[in-house]
Amino acid sequence: MAERRADRKLTEVASPSSALASYLDELLHTATDSAVDIEEWPVEPEARPVEPVQPEPEPEPEPEPEPEPEPEPEPEPEPEPELVAATEPPEEAPPGRPEWSHKPFECLIFTVAGLKLAVPLILLGAIHRIDEPVKPIPGSPKWYMGMRPGRDRNLRVVDSAEWIMAGRAPADARENYQFIIRLDKSEWGLACDDVAQSFTLKPDQVRWRTARSKRPWLAGTVIDHMCALIDVRTMADLLVRAEREHHLDLS
Repeated sequence: MAERRADRKLTEVASPSSALASYLDELLHTATDSAVDIEEWPVEPEARPVEPVQPEPEPEPEPEPEPEPEPEPEPEPEPEPELVAATEPPEEAPPGRPEWSHKPFECLIFTVAGLKLAVPLILLGAIHRIDEPVKPIPGSPKWYMGMRPGRDRNLRVVDSAEWIMAGRAPADARENYQFIIRLDKSEWGLACDDVAQSFTLKPDQVRWRTARSKRPWLAGTVIDHMCALIDVRTMADLLVRAEREHHLDLS
């Protein structure tokens, strides 16, 4: 029954399209199935040295002289003890965990083609309203919408549905974009449908991903809010890399 309620809730959060519902479900499974159970290996008891059993000496016939005892082998020198560092190295964060993920942090929810995403407020550069259509640049990939002029600098606008859903984006996704979420201090912004409320998250409320082979931008999932948590800096780095790989002239 719990699985049926979860599926029903998942369908209500996403758009009516079954593709979006299955996509969010896949995100949740990607995060929740990444943990690996570690078995405790049995520790074998240390083997005690076995003392050699000396055979009983046979009676020596007279008048043969007693054999001279063989010289005992010299004991091997004991290895010198290894030096122990005076200070232990600091514990490293688990792989894939952002530095801001170890204490409570504020998040903002926004939606992209029915998919709920969250971004930490400390890495939210700005929120811009799309007052006029962003014109695409000829020859650019589908995920790149165009340039939005700004007072200080231009903003590279990403078609978030095309970038995040990897070919499963609805055909009319761009028609619903109303806002642009700028990623930290970068020149990249994610187009989105709507911006919802902000809330505080504790680290234990997030199912963090330790493996980032697929969707490196996905830091984890927030089950209570049924949304995917974005690793902002990784997302910005991926966009910069994609720009270089496509040889885009976006200046």
